[in-house]
Amino acid sequence: MARIAVFGAGSWGTAFSIVLADAGNDVTIWGRREEVCAGINDQHANPDYLHGISLPESIRATHDPEEAASAADVVVLAVPSQTLRGNLAEWAPVLPASAPLVSLMKGVELGTLERMSQVIAELTGAGPDRIAVVSGPNLSKEIARREPAASVVACEDEAVAQRLQELMHSPAFRPYTSTDVVGCELGGAYKNVVALAVGMAIGLGYGDNSTASVITRGLAETARLATALGANPLTLMGLAGLGDLVATCSSPLSRNRTFGEKLGRGLTTEEIYASTRQVAEGAKSCSSIVELAHRTGVDAPIAEHVDLVVQGRATASELVEAFTSRDTKAETD
Repeated sequence: MARIAVFGAGSWGTAFSIVLADAGNDVTIWGRREEVCAGINDQHANPDYLHGISLPESIRATHDPEEAASAADVVVLAVPSQTLRGNLAEWAPVLPASAPLVSLMKGVELGTLERMSQVIAELTGAGPDRIAVVSGPNLSKEIARREPAASVVACEDEAVAQRLQELMHSPAFRPYTSTDVVGCELGGAYKNVVALAVGMAIGLGYGDNSTASVITRGLAETARLATALGANPLTLMGLAGLGDLVATCSSPLSRNRTFGEKLGRGLTTEEIYASTRQVAEGAKSCSSIVELAHRTGVDAPIAEHVDLVVQGRATASELVEAFTSRDTKAETD
């Protein structure tokens, strides 16, 4: 058993806390809202994010970051990616100096174009041997219901990845190890953008041929960028690449696909934001992914057109037209 602090009481942070508790760990969640923390402590529930799910009694919550981090063997970070920098500026002084820092976040930071592991390193001074990421086909509600799932825990230090693997291997959750942090992070971030495009196609009334085409070309686009930045191409064929992409694009539980469907039906980004508390990471990160692709010299047509729709500079119908009217070429080009 280990003492694990999970910073973030949203749907994924809470669901992953269930995994950690089921694996035998003592889990403390830091929550931004005190009423959410009270519900976790008193009712063993977080109905705002995981309605109808009972939490293990070994999970407790606090609004105090120092209390959450106290004596933690591992720190898990599960806040929206674009808020990480601001939060870590506050939390870094209280985080244990030797504890591994595990990112559950899937995004690329606006402005800096940094992956979440890079933001963590910058704000905490932690070396690559202390920074890990978890990525895979892990829809939070299914994880919370303890439906069988697999994922990848990646760290440049393989021994650290193996130790974390032991701590999160529960009866319903099977983690695999990797040392390809770059591939896991970019696979997780890019699939959210592809899911927006798939959602738009669904919102426009298109069927499986259309969505399968977007998923497949989206994977090719993801692999181009990831490998250009040093990732192992095989990572994109695994759980953190194809697996995560299929789950996010195929399930109505996916916030990014649902966000895309609403765009496809004609709602604006502002209207969608006003209707939900949940964050669709793809809508937040698509412009930074486009800029990262341009900086790297990688062709990224799906991300480019998704970004235009999210910004309100194009419609979903125009995205589909632009996608199908591109110059023809060999599939492997």
